Amino acid sequence: MTETSSQEATAESPPEQSTPSRRELNKAATRSSIASAALDLLRSNGSGNFTVEDIAASAGVSRRTFFNYFPSLEAALASVADGFMDHALEQFRLRPEEESILESAQAALMALADPMSVAPMAELFSLTQDNRQLARSELEAWEHCTEQIIDAARSRLGTGISELYLHALAGSVISCGKAAMTVWFTEHGPDLSPKSLAALRQHLIDAMGLLGAGFAPPSHTSSQTAAASPSVPTTKDRF
Repeated sequence: MTETSSQEATAESPPEQSTPSRRELNKAATRSSIASAALDLLRSNGSGNFTVEDIAASAGVSRRTFFNYFPSLEAALASVADGFMDHALEQFRLRPEEESILESAQAALMALADPMSVAPMAELFSLTQDNRQLARSELEAWEHCTEQIIDAARSRLGTGISELYLHALAGSVISCGKAAMTVWFTEHGPDLSPKSLAALRQHLIDAMGLLGAGFAPPSHTSSQTAAASPSVPTTKDRF
């Protein structure tokens, strides 16, 4: 086969994309239903006032089914943040491969134009702040995000990349995410209005910019400019 015909064949036969089976869709729906039931009970009953059995009953599944999907109540709550990371990583994978990792991460966050996209993660953070037992849910959510970032970076950079690099990168990104959430909560508390969530989204974007710029101390002038404009500082990272 000539190079031209090979290219034509490639164009005519794009890479196959696996379509989720009905069984996979049903499993995803059940998982989502359990997670939503857990969050609803946390909202209505408060932390420590509901059990796995309560979640299963609310989701219309058995206790055994619950444990087929989640190892604990905290894990079910942690999964409510999965959607945000899934959407962000979808946008990350659309970025040019020659772009730096942190520039891609920043652009991916900017592509999530709807500030409500961060609502589940923000609500989980807010609801677990006054209960150290449920803080495990927040920790599990961050750990899951770390794993997803490592997988996405490895996919971009290839299997030969240093594991130290991948874990240091993911750890730095997660630390910036935590910092953005902490500052947002200090400023806005449990306010989940669009305006408040827009501020959280911007904090996440700006934190990635700070990481990419090597945390160079902003000058007084640049701080005033940043406060007046939602533009994001250009990253100069090597990631």
